[in-house]
Amino acid sequence: MSELTRIPAPDGVAPAAQYTHVVLGTGRFVAVSGQLALDEDGKPVGEGDAEAQARQVFENLRRCLAAAGATFEDVVKLTFFVTDMAHMSAIRAARAEHIPDDRLPAASAVQVAALVRPEFLMEIEAFAVVSP
Repeated sequence: MSELTRIPAPDGVAPAAQYTHVVLGTGRFVAVSGQLALDEDGKPVGEGDAEAQARQVFENLRRCLAAAGATFEDVVKLTFFVTDMAHMSAIRAARAEHIPDDRLPAASAVQVAALVRPEFLMEIEAFAVVSP
């Protein structure tokens, strides 16, 4: 695991709620493509159920990070693409199962008109820094 520094409220910037404004570290950069609510066989999980989809997406992120020798502790940035901002509560709940509040990464949330297939409610990508 790399040593990460979190700056939740840089001078002159209002404190963030549910994310950290700046995260920096030294090490290898890991980019994880946007993950969807697909099981290991590529079948959709939780059609119409934001909570089930969020849990599956975070499990997929965990597996992808592990493949790179990383964990959620190494994540410096998450980007949430959602078809409805109302799904953010399900995402925050799933995120809380993997990342404690005092280790929150930088984050962006973007509402989109659609994702690659209509049954998907969200897609989440991650960036991490791991020890060299």
